Amino acid sequence: MKQQPNTRFTVEGHADERGSQEYNLGLGDRRANAVKQYLAGQGIAESRMNVVSFGEERPTCRDTTEDCYARNRRVAFALMK
Repeated sequence: MKQQPNTRFTVEGHADERGSQEYNLGLGDRRANAVKQYLAGQGIAESRMNVVSFGEERPTCRDTTEDCYARNRRVAFALMK
């Protein structure tokens, strides 16, 4: 990210299916903002980053196991064009 200073990206927050939709959207938002603040502390300009929460809307798996829940609790990055 430091080597590509003109690249803009989105920090996407995700949650597992447990909890209400409202709670999971808030959780995804807090998760993504925590990563944004960490990156800003590492010298990445905040103006390069957008934050979005998808809550439980985009799971990586749909099994009802702890392993699957853990994989769905994540932050992902997407390049902006």
